Amino acid sequence: QVQLVESGGGLVQAGGSLRLSCAASGITFSNYAMNWYRQAPGKQRELVAGIASSGAVTITADSVKGRFTISRDNAKNIANLQINSLKPEDTAVYYCNAHRTMREQYWGQGTQVTVSS
Repeated sequence: QVQLVESGGGLVQAGGSLRLSCAASGITFSNYAMNWYRQAPGKQRELVAGIASSGAVTITADSVKGRFTISRDNAKNIANLQINSLKPEDTAVYYCNAHRTMREQYWGQGTQVTVSS
């Protein structure tokens, strides 16, 4: 059974930082690219950062570039998202995604990030 479990969300003041983690089980973690998406109320889910299976390549959405950093530890089956200089518009549910193919991808249950001004 595949499980992706996110943690690290919470309520934080603007300008603060959070580190989200995604612990994977039931998959060969090193075969999957890992992505972080977010979905704010009334908005579509958007990709904020991704990292290749080897960790050699990362992508970051322009809207969060310079503030969000994705990383992974293939030995521990964990993907992380470091979020700095948080803004109220970063408020959303953040989802972890493991992607190998369009048919072979999995989602976590999400973790809420709320940024107060």
